[in-house]
Amino acid sequence: MIAKTFQDAQNAYTAYRLPTTTVVTAFESDLKKGLCTEEAHIRLRYYGKNALPSPPSKPLWRQILAQFWTPLTILLLIAILISLLVWWIEHETPFPYESLTIFVIVLFNGILGFLQEYRADKAMVALQAMEAITAQVLRDGEIQVVATAQIVPGDILLIEEGDIIAADARVLEAIALRLIEGALTGESVPVSKHTAPIGQKVSIGDQRNMVFCGTAVAAGRGRALVTETGTRTQIGQIAGSLQRRVEKKTPLQKELDRVGKWLGLLVMGIAIMMSLVILLVDRIGTLRELVAILLLVVSLAVAAVPEGLTAITTIVLSLGMQRMAQRNAIVRTASAVEALGATTVICTDKTGTLTKNEMTVRTVVTPSGRVDFTNVGYDPGGHAVQAGQPLNDPILLGEVTAALRAAILANNAVLRSDNGLWTIQGDPTEGALLVTAQTMGLQKSSLEDCFQRLTEIPFSSERKLMSTVHKDRGGIDSEQKVLYSKGAPDVLLARCTSEQIGSEHGGTCMRPLTAERRHAIRAVFEELAADALRTIGMAWRVIPEETSPALEQMSEHLEQELIWLGVVGMIDPPRPEAAMSIKQAQQSGVRVIMITGDHPITARAIAYELGVMQQGEHVVTGLELEQTSDDRLKEMVRDVAVYARVAPHHKLRIVQALKANGEITAMTGDGVNDAPALQQADIGVAMGRAGTDVARGAADMILLDDNFVSIVAAIEEGRAIYANLQKCLRYLLSSNIGEVLTMFFGVILASTIGLIGEAGTAIVAPLLATQILWINLLTDAGPALSLGVDPPDPRQMHRPPRSQRHPLISRSMWVSISIIGVIMTIGTLFILDMSLPGGLIPGNGNLRFAQTMTFTTLVLAQLFNIFNARSDTLSVFHTLLANRWVWLAILLSLLLQGAVVYLPFLGNAFHTVPLHPFDWLLSLTVASTVLWGQEMAKWGRHLLKGKNMVK
Repeated sequence: MIAKTFQDAQNAYTAYRLPTTTVVTAFESDLKKGLCTEEAHIRLRYYGKNALPSPPSKPLWRQILAQFWTPLTILLLIAILISLLVWWIEHETPFPYESLTIFVIVLFNGILGFLQEYRADKAMVALQAMEAITAQVLRDGEIQVVATAQIVPGDILLIEEGDIIAADARVLEAIALRLIEGALTGESVPVSKHTAPIGQKVSIGDQRNMVFCGTAVAAGRGRALVTETGTRTQIGQIAGSLQRRVEKKTPLQKELDRVGKWLGLLVMGIAIMMSLVILLVDRIGTLRELVAILLLVVSLAVAAVPEGLTAITTIVLSLGMQRMAQRNAIVRTASAVEALGATTVICTDKTGTLTKNEMTVRTVVTPSGRVDFTNVGYDPGGHAVQAGQPLNDPILLGEVTAALRAAILANNAVLRSDNGLWTIQGDPTEGALLVTAQTMGLQKSSLEDCFQRLTEIPFSSERKLMSTVHKDRGGIDSEQKVLYSKGAPDVLLARCTSEQIGSEHGGTCMRPLTAERRHAIRAVFEELAADALRTIGMAWRVIPEETSPALEQMSEHLEQELIWLGVVGMIDPPRPEAAMSIKQAQQSGVRVIMITGDHPITARAIAYELGVMQQGEHVVTGLELEQTSDDRLKEMVRDVAVYARVAPHHKLRIVQALKANGEITAMTGDGVNDAPALQQADIGVAMGRAGTDVARGAADMILLDDNFVSIVAAIEEGRAIYANLQKCLRYLLSSNIGEVLTMFFGVILASTIGLIGEAGTAIVAPLLATQILWINLLTDAGPALSLGVDPPDPRQMHRPPRSQRHPLISRSMWVSISIIGVIMTIGTLFILDMSLPGGLIPGNGNLRFAQTMTFTTLVLAQLFNIFNARSDTLSVFHTLLANRWVWLAILLSLLLQGAVVYLPFLGNAFHTVPLHPFDWLLSLTVASTVLWGQEMAKWGRHLLKGKNMVK
C-alpha cells in the first residue's frame, strides 16, 4: 500500500512543490515499470474507482408517481373518487364495478408507462457503457490500456496529443506538452507543461508541472504520475455543478410535443361537445349521471391524447441506437439519429476509414536508387530487392540503412512479437517503418542504446513532420548531438539544403540540392503517389555546439538546413467492402467526399478505385483552398469529390460551405484539430480506434471499427428508425381518431342508429369509460412498440434522403391517418347499428350486447390497423411475416380481449356478454375493412403514379 511519506508531506507541500523523484518514491511507484498489477488492484479497493459521482437518480416511487401526475389522469382519479362516493351514498348497484375497473386500468397504464421509461433509461445507460473511456498506463514494465475508472494513485500515465487527462497527476516527462485547461481555469490558451518543482504555493492555473483530470492535450506528449483520482481530483470537487445541466429537446421531440398539444386540444373540444350533447339529449338530472358523464369524457380524453408518444419515441430511438452499436456505430445523441436519416453528404478521411490502416512499406528511394520490400503486414520476415534481385549495392545499402535509421529514431511506436504474432503499439505508419527497418537488421532497442534521445518536437497536423534529438554515443565525438526528422516529403524537402550519398559513417558525401535535383526528387514523390503509395520523407543534421544548451526549449528553427536521406513509399490498401458501401451511399442520394492529407495523386488513385470520383474530375488541394474565398468555396463544394493535402482547419471550411448550401453533412475526424469540424458538422463522426479523446468528445457518433461501412450502416439504421417512428405515429393517431370519432358520432347519431338507453343505465354511449380505457391499454402499448422494431424497408437505401424541412407527419400522412380513422368509425358504428333494434339496420340485441360487439370490433379494427401502419405505399402482403413481434402483440391482444368477453368477473367489470362465433366472424369481417380500404388506396396511388409516368 502507498507509503505515508507523501501523505505526511502534504501537510506542508503538495506534489507540484516536490521533485519528481521524491513524488515517485513517496507513491512507491517506479519510473520504468510503474505499478505492478496486484498493487494496482489493492489501491483500487482502497481508493475506489476513478470516477466522478453520478447524478442522484430519481427515487423509484417518484418515477412511478410521475406516470399519474398529468392533468387528465388526475382529473380521472378525482372522477373515480366522486363516483365511489356517489355509489357509497346511493348503493344502486351491489358493487362499484365501473369505478374500480377504471382505477385498475389507470394503475396498469401507469405501471406500463413506468416500465417503458425504465426500459428506455436502461437502454441509454447500456449505450453510454459502450463508450468505454480508456487511458494508457505503465504497469509491470509494459504499456497497458485500462479503463479510466481503474486508474489509481501511483499509476504512470502516458499522455499523447488528443488525450483527455484521466486523473490529476504530476508531470514526469514533457515533450512540447501543452494542455487546454479552460474547463478548470477558464484559460483558453493552451498551457505549456514542464517537470521542474515549483518552490512556492501557487494556484491551479500556475501549476505548470501538474496535469488535471478532464483537461485536453493540445500538443506534445509526456508521462505523469497520478496523485489524485475520482472525487479527490480538482474537477471532482466541483462535479456537482457539472451535473446540473438542462437536457435540450431535439427537433423531433419538439414536433411531437406540438402534435400532442394540438391533438389534446382537439380531443378536449370534442369531449366537451359530446358531454353537452349527452346533457341535452338524455336530460341528465342526477348526481350519478353527471359523474358517469365526467368519467366517460375524461376517459375518452385520457385514451385519445397520445401521452405515451414520448416514451414510445424514446424506446424506438434507444432500440435503434443499440442496433447501430451492434453495427459498430455508437450514436451519442438522439438529435444525431434524426440527422442520420437526412444525411446528404459524407465527408470521410481516407486512411483507416476507406483503407485498412495496415501500412506496409513497399519501397525506399534514396539519392542512388530504389529498393523494394516484400513484407506483408507487420511481419518483418520479408526481403529487400533491387530491380528484382537481392540488394547488394553497398552505396545503396548504406543510404537505405541511413534513411531507416532516421525512421526508427524519430519514432514512438513499438513492434512486438507474441508467439510469432507481430503487433504494433502506436501509430500504424511508424509501425510499418519499424517492420522494414527490422527487415534490414536494424533493432530499435540497439539503436536507442547508441543514440540516446534527448528531446523531441512532436508531429502535428499543421507541421506535418516530427523531429528528435539524440546524443551519438557510438560516434567519434560522444558529445555530438544529431537531429532526425520524418514527415511529409514535400514539407521536409523544403527544409533540406543537401542530400546524403552513401552512409553517414564512412564513404559519405553531402551533395547540395540544386533546383534540378529538387525537381527530380519531387518527380519521385509523384511517381510513388501515382502507384497509390503514401510517402514519408527522412532527413537529418548535426546540431551545432552553440545550440546544445537550448535543447530544453527546442523549437522548429532546428529543423532547417537538413540533409535529405530519402523517401519511403507505403501502401494502405483500400478496404474491399468500402467500394460497395460507397456505391450504396451514392444510390441512396448521399454524396461521398474524400478528404485526406496525402498527396493528390495518391488521393486520386484511391478515389478512382473506390468510385468516389470519375476520370477527368479535379482534386482540390489545401493550397487551393487557402486561395479560395468563402463564396467561391460554396460553389466549389457542389462538385468536388476529393480534397488532398488538407489541414484540419480546411475541414471546417468545407463543412461550413456544405451547410451553407443546405447539405446535411457527416464529417469524420480523429485528431485534436478535427474537433471544430466535428462540432460544426450535423453529424461529427470520430474514430474509436485511431481517434483521440478530444475528437471522440466532440463527435456525435463514434465508429468502433473506424470503417466507412459503419457510417453507411448508421445512415441506413437512422432512416429505419425514422420510418419506424412514423409507423408508430400512423398507427396511434389513426386508431385514436377512430376511437374519438366513434364516440362523438355515436352520441350525435344515437337516435338514428337506435342507441337508446335502457332501464338502470345512467347515460347512453357506444362505449363505456372502462371499455375506452381498456382499448387504450390493450392496443396502444404492445402493438405500437412492435412497430418500433420493424425491419428496415429494403427500398429505403434506393431513395434520396428526406428533407429536414419535411415534417414528421406530412400532409399526405395526415390524410391517410384521417381516412383510416373514418373507415374505422363507419365500420364500428355499422356493427353498433346492426346489434340494436331500430336504427338504420334493425337488430335484435340489447344495449350490453351491442356495446360488447362495438367494443370488440374497434379492438379488432385497431389490430388490423397495425398492418396498415407498416407502410403507406407497400402492400401488407409483401412483408406479412417479417416482424414476429407484431404477431405476438396481436396474439396477446386477442387473448386478453377474449378474457374480457368470456370470463364472468371481467364481464361484470367491463359490462360485456359472451359472443357467439358468428358474432366474432361478423366483427372480424367489418373490422378488416380498415385493411382492405387502405390496400385499395395504395393500389389506386400506384395506378395513378403509373399513368403520370406514362404521360
